[in-house]
This record gives sequence, structure tokens and C-alpha cells, in this order.
Amino acid sequence: MSDFEWDPDTYLREMLAELPGYEELQEAVAVATDGLDPGTALELGIGTGETALRVLARHPGVRWTGIDASEPMLERARARLPGADLRLGRLEDPLPEGPFDLVMSVLAVHHLDADGKRDLFERVVRVADLFVLGDVVVPERPDDAVIEIDGVYDVPSSVAEQLAWLDEAGFDAEATYVRPDLALFLARRRPPG
Repeated sequence: MSDFEWDPDTYLREMLAELPGYEELQEAVAVATDGLDPGTALELGIGTGETALRVLARHPGVRWTGIDASEPMLERARARLPGADLRLGRLEDPLPEGPFDLVMSVLAVHHLDADGKRDLFERVVRVADLFVLGDVVVPERPDDAVIEIDGVYDVPSSVAEQLAWLDEAGFDAEATYVRPDLALFLARRRPPG
């Protein structure tokens, strides 16, 4: 991943302007947790805490742990989520020790290349039974791409590729499109045996 740094003061405004479907993706991730009763959650790439706030509104008792590579973003998230355990860390770093009832990530994993995604999924399956991922994907039809991708900082993969890597890691996963270039993955760890 690059050393690009988001400004927490402008982050939400920039996401809304640059990412058609941002609100719909956030809502889809939050809705994907309905019916769950997570006691603990780990968020990968917590940013300013936008996703956490939406999920915690549905599950107020969850003990939330989050990592992010940006100290300024973590400072903003700490102000919004005073009870959360928020840590400086990159997606490539060892994950906090689990187990967690739920691991989630929104708009962070697409910054990893294919090998990085594969490795992350293998590490997530070791700490949680359930993984909810909402992210930018390569659309099935190139003409459907709306979100600007630079191929350096943004390196999304297709839904099919990510489903295959989740399967290899030990998850049973399904994906739904929020838009042709945004998808929600719901992955449950397969029982041993």
C-alpha cells in the first residue's frame, strides 16, 4: 500500500463526491449485520469510524476494535467512538488477537494487490467466524466502471477472484453487487472437517 494520507476533515465529503454508491455500500454493510449478535468486532481500516457508528447503532453492546494506518483518521475515530480499542496498523500487519465474532472492512481491502488480499483473507479466517467486506471491485463489464481507479493506490479485484480467495482461506462466501463496481461480501468460516 502507498503512503497516501486522507484528511479526516474532508474524508466523508470526498467519499460522497468521488464514490457513487458510498451511502448505499455503507448501508448494505450495516444491514448485513442484522440478525447477528456480535459481542466483539474487528474493523480493518476504520477510518473516521463511519462504518462502526452505523453498525453500533444496530448492535450497541459490541466491543469494537479497529485498525487504521492513519493516525489522524484514528484520532477522529477515537473522538467518535470513545469506548473502542483503536490501534495504528496496516492491513498487511498481524491482526489483533481474536477471536472476534465479526470482522469487517469497508473501502480498504481494494488497496491490497491480489496476493495481499489472499493473505489477508487467510489471516481473517483465523480470528473470526464471520467476515463482512464492502469494497470497490472490478466490474464484469469494463464499461460499467464509474469509480476512478489509479492502479497504484487502488488495485481492486473482481468479485469472482475474491470469492475464490475467500473459499481458499476457508470461508463459504457470497457476494451481492451494490453497483457494478461496488460489492458486499458475506463470508462465514467453514466448520472444521
